Amino acid sequence: MLEVFADVSCPFTHVGLRAALAERARQGRDDVNLRVRAWPLELVNGSAMDPSTTAAHVAALRAQIAPDLFSGFIAENVPGTTMLALALEAAAYRADPATGEAVSLALRDALFEQGQDISSAVVLRTIAARWSLSDVVLRDDAPVLAEWRAGQARGVRGSPHFFCADADVFCPALDIARDAGGSLTLRRNAAQLREFLGGCFAR
Repeated sequence: MLEVFADVSCPFTHVGLRAALAERARQGRDDVNLRVRAWPLELVNGSAMDPSTTAAHVAALRAQIAPDLFSGFIAENVPGTTMLALALEAAAYRADPATGEAVSLALRDALFEQGQDISSAVVLRTIAARWSLSDVVLRDDAPVLAEWRAGQARGVRGSPHFFCADADVFCPALDIARDAGGSLTLRRNAAQLREFLGGCFAR
């Protein structure tokens, strides 16, 4: 199983998951489930994500490596909390792995491609209903907190952090750095992602 600890509001994860799924398909391993676990950045950092910071990261990603993504992103709709969305993601995985993966991706698409506020109960209920999860309790923090603590115990460095058996790597699809002026410099790292996933799929 391929596991990823991540927050739904992390734009680097949105790019990284898309890249991982494309590589999974290229290697013909759609049978390997993508299990995304909660890494709530508002708890990690002690405060909610700043919409202006998220918008700056989105702008850098679009300009440097992903012009085809984030087309509908609206900075004002960056959620003040992702706990409800992460609770829905966890509930979807409890239903079955395929539903969990689909809902995890749908939440990110809602935020980054459709400009929706994924802290809105209306938005979340609409996504839940699409996969017949109408009985989900959105304010169930316990599974989210359990995954966050599990991530701490496993040494998660940030969002997204990939795990497969005894191997792990932070954000394998991207090289993230800052130049002398403090601006983000980004590039895709297809070789690192291919190597990590190839090792994962061979296990």
